[in-house]
Amino acid sequence: MSAHYLGVDLGSTTAKAVIVDQGAVIRAASTVQMGAVSRQGMQRAVDEALAEAGIQPGAITGTIATGYGRRLVPGAQRTFTEITCHARGTAAMCPGVRLVIDIGGQDSKAITVDEYGLVDEFAMNDRCASGTGRFYDVLARALECDIDDLGSLALRGTRDLEVSSMCATFAETEIISLLAQGWPTEDIAASVHRAIAGRTLALVAQVGRHAPVVLTGGVARNPAAVEFLSRALRMEVGVPEHPQITGAYGAALLAMESAAKEGPVSASADRDADTDVQLFPHTHDGHSCAGCDGTPGGGSAVDLGGAIEVRSSR
Repeated sequence: MSAHYLGVDLGSTTAKAVIVDQGAVIRAASTVQMGAVSRQGMQRAVDEALAEAGIQPGAITGTIATGYGRRLVPGAQRTFTEITCHARGTAAMCPGVRLVIDIGGQDSKAITVDEYGLVDEFAMNDRCASGTGRFYDVLARALECDIDDLGSLALRGTRDLEVSSMCATFAETEIISLLAQGWPTEDIAASVHRAIAGRTLALVAQVGRHAPVVLTGGVARNPAAVEFLSRALRMEVGVPEHPQITGAYGAALLAMESAAKEGPVSASADRDADTDVQLFPHTHDGHSCAGCDGTPGGGSAVDLGGAIEVRSSR
C-alpha cells in the first residue's frame, strides 16, 4: 500500500492541507477561508484533502504542521516554522528559485533560498499589517470593491496619487479622503498597490535582491500585486500554479523526508523541529535545514513604517 503524507498550514485567515504520496506527488490539496485561526477550518481543510485523495485518516503515514496555529493541529508528529515550510514547498514547485516573497493574511516574509533549496536568510514583518492580506481587505472595503476584483481595478489606474499612511488602522480614512476629493477608484487602487510594493522592498532589502523571485500566499492571486511588485523590483516575479499551498506542500514534503530518516525525530512541545534538531542528511558547509530558522544572523523582523531606502542587491 502506498504511503501518504499530510502537511497542514494553519494560518491567520486560511487553513491549507496537502497530501503527497511517497514519490512527492501532490495527491490532494484544500484551502479553507476562515475568519481567524480555527480548529474547525483546519479540520475541514484536512477532511476535504482526504476526500479528494480517496483515503481514510489511518492511511496517513506522517503529518507535519506549520503556520500560526500549528500547535492546534491534532495528530501532527512535529511542527515546523513557516520559513522552512514555505521555502521547501516553493523550491519544489519552482525549481531554481532564489528569493521567495510570501504575503499572508497577517504577515509577510522575504526568504532567500540557495541552490540546494535551503534557507539562506529571511526577514519577516509580523508587527504591522502593512502590505499583508489584511491591508488589501481594508482597501477593498473602502473602495466598496470585491476583493477578487481589486487587482483588475488597480491595473486600470493611470495616476500616481500620494498615499502616506501604510497603517491598516488609518489607511481606510486616507482612502475615503481621496474618494471625497473625486479621484477615480482605479487610480486610488493603483496608488495603494504601488505603495504596498514599495513597502515590500523593505523586506527584500534585508536579505538582498536575487533572481528568480517567486511570490506566494493569497496575495499572489492578485495580478496587480504581482505587477507592481515586479515594477518595484525591476525584475519578473513568478507565481506558482497554487500559491496558497506552498507552506502546506513544504510541510508534507518534510513529513515524507523525515519519515525516511532512520530513528525517531521529534520536537519538544514548545519548539519547532527545525530549531531543535538536524533533521536532514544533506548538508553543505555546515548548512542544514536544522538551522534555517535560527536566531543569530538567521533572520530578522522589521517594522515597515516611515521612509524606505531601497538598497541595491549585494
